[in-house]
Amino acid sequence: MHAEIVIAGFGGQGALFAGQMLAYAAMDAGQHVTWIPSYGPEMRGGTAHCTVIISDDEIGSPLVAHPSAVIAMNQPSLDKYGPLVAPGGLLIHSALPGAIPPACPGLRRIEIPANAIADELGSPQAANMVLVGALLAATQILPLATVEAALVAHLPERHRNVLEANRQALRQGAALAAALPL
Repeated sequence: MHAEIVIAGFGGQGALFAGQMLAYAAMDAGQHVTWIPSYGPEMRGGTAHCTVIISDDEIGSPLVAHPSAVIAMNQPSLDKYGPLVAPGGLLIHSALPGAIPPACPGLRRIEIPANAIADELGSPQAANMVLVGALLAATQILPLATVEAALVAHLPERHRNVLEANRQALRQGAALAAALPL
């Protein structure tokens, strides 16, 4: 197994945190992992992103030109990273009012109402975990329980109050994606 994932959104939406949790979960499961966050001025409202590579084998390069999966949390991320997905890859994005997915033939596309689900859970910041749950169900790169355990093990103490919302967000995203036709 070798998965190359880009997670992107506005700074503050949790794209980097989502990638970090995937990386921690994969490390905890004994996989080889790279995680490269994008820091800089884009963190202040522009597009922030990270790349995560999870592999059974050693990873030769942490650079990703054509990811096997992209999670796009906003329209600019959808526009920028959607066309980069490798043929036959997966594009997961938030269902946004007026969102226009780029023309990307040959991809599997999953649109999830991540923001609405996170709002229902009382934690708008959990939209990132809804999309990660969808990724896990659609790709089987890691078991859901492994990512839940990584949340427990690695979530900073100051954010423990949103642990259960993040778990529920993962589960709901996974359930929605699992219910979709292949």
